Amino acid sequence: MCCSGFLKIMMFIFNGSIFIAGAAILGVGVWVKVDSGSLLGILENVHVSSGLSQLLNVSYMLIAVGAVLVVIGFLGCCGAIRESRCMLLTFFSIVLIIFLIEVAAAVVLLVFQGLADQLLLDLEEEVRGSIKTEFGKSESLTSIWNATMEGLKCCGYMNYTDFEDSPYTSDHGGDVYPPTCCNATISDDICNGNKAHLSMIDGCFDKLLQLIEDNAVIIAAVALGIAALEIAAMVVSMVLYKKIGTKA
Repeated sequence: MCCSGFLKIMMFIFNGSIFIAGAAILGVGVWVKVDSGSLLGILENVHVSSGLSQLLNVSYMLIAVGAVLVVIGFLGCCGAIRESRCMLLTFFSIVLIIFLIEVAAAVVLLVFQGLADQLLLDLEEEVRGSIKTEFGKSESLTSIWNATMEGLKCCGYMNYTDFEDSPYTSDHGGDVYPPTCCNATISDDICNGNKAHLSMIDGCFDKLLQLIEDNAVIIAAVALGIAALEIAAMVVSMVLYKKIGTKA
């Protein structure tokens, strides 16, 4: 009886955390969808190929993931507190399906390790084209790029030449680049082509790849932790399921 009560409390705490996390992710997804100033605004100004169109649906993915987590948390909490075998079995089934999908996704990522790199490279022509036609002209795209370059300490998608012949350079005399494209030790006023070339500031593409690689261990550790929690949740839900069946 004591063991059963402890398992109920653990299920409630665990699934309550899942419910809160799901609600937070759902909120972020809605925010990304309605916020025109988000980083995804860059992609909204790019005519991507059909193979990359799924990148524009990140907000929908967040909303879907958040909704699923909310449902899982609700089923786990109510199933444990109300001792509902139906809810516990549904909870177990959903978590098992998610776990199998995660395993399949991990296998795909291991097999196609260069997939993310290739996706970003495929975007190069479209993104650089949007910079040349919209940077300095579109206020939203310009502000997003400025914030991105300032945050990642980068310049353009590949390098400073992405801004050549853009509305920004045209409006500033033809040889002026964003301040982030020049090193502060080389230029303390106007960033021109020569100073940008000498500064050799990395493009945001390289910075983004470096960010992913630097955090690969953390991402892997988090993924393993989530997998362990999912296994534990499935075991506990089945233990409670059997105990409730025995009492009935």
